[in-house]
Amino acid sequence: MAPLTGVRQEPELSLFRGTEFKPERSAITVTHELLTIGRISVDIYPNDIGVDLEDVTSFGKYLGGSPSNVAVAAARHGRRTGVVTRTGDDAFGTYLHRELRKFNVDDTFVTAVKEWPTAVTFCAIKPPEDFPLYFYGRFPTAPDLQIKAEELDLDAIRDARIFWSTVTGLCQEPSREAHIKAHEARPHAGLKEGQYTILDLDYRPMFWASEEEARAQVAKILPHVTVAIGNDKECAVAVGEGTPDEQADRLLAAGVEIAVVKLGPEGVMAKTRTERVVSAPVPVETVNGLGAGDSFGGAFCHGLLSGWPLAQVLDYANAAGAIVASRLSCADAMPTPAEVTSLLAERGRLVPGQFATEGAAL
Repeated sequence: MAPLTGVRQEPELSLFRGTEFKPERSAITVTHELLTIGRISVDIYPNDIGVDLEDVTSFGKYLGGSPSNVAVAAARHGRRTGVVTRTGDDAFGTYLHRELRKFNVDDTFVTAVKEWPTAVTFCAIKPPEDFPLYFYGRFPTAPDLQIKAEELDLDAIRDARIFWSTVTGLCQEPSREAHIKAHEARPHAGLKEGQYTILDLDYRPMFWASEEEARAQVAKILPHVTVAIGNDKECAVAVGEGTPDEQADRLLAAGVEIAVVKLGPEGVMAKTRTERVVSAPVPVETVNGLGAGDSFGGAFCHGLLSGWPLAQVLDYANAAGAIVASRLSCADAMPTPAEVTSLLAERGRLVPGQFATEGAAL
């Protein structure tokens, strides 16, 4: 098993006493380089690896929820990030505010919903491929699905260099209307050079009545999206079954400018109207694969903001995802730029900022 370097582990599961919820407000007022919207939760991960959940004897708690993890990942690369989401009015909500501030993520747009408790996610960790998730506090709804359109700061959403959302945010009202309104505030024609609107095609069947329902909702916001990211199943839900190239072409036809299709053991492909790039996988000994995609997303945003060639963006993001897969947690495991570039150099990949006659991946 790979050493769990850089991972903070908490041996005990504990709550802050009392439910009074008065977190200090973030002092960050600058324009966000990345603003995400959607899920946040407390992740309860076992300290016992390789056993079923019923056999775990101790757990650690961490900040979780894919869009929130992406914001943390990009902040680790030095980016100014923020999250639009909701927690419960409880001790776990207080904990999530504290964690966001610890990771230098702006929590100005994170507020409490009194009616619903903060969502909690348990998982079992059985590498290399078995990481079952157990969602609590999400049915019939969760605080982060109670984001309302009228509560959005549309100026902050318009001004962000990257706005990131997920398909899960479209699964029920009022979150669905809020996501649609946020995307309508960023039409393609209104984006400045260097601005991107990214949709994570994150499809989780337990939150939807059917794939057809999800596809219909995705179709409403794809015209406002400049980058779409998903695996083959998620792309199939969004635009139908097909080869990775066929799915990417359909995403491009829907208005997307960069279609990213994850290929599993074959790596990841990114396609534009003029370029096709495939980044080979970066092999590591997997400990927990759950946070790899979020690490990929945050690093991908960093690469876009840095103006790197697409091949370098993809290789850098791929390496960042691999590092988190080799560690226990998600948010706490997000790598620094030095860690990512070190892994790239170790594996003979082109480090961003270096020059070569050929791309990092063909």
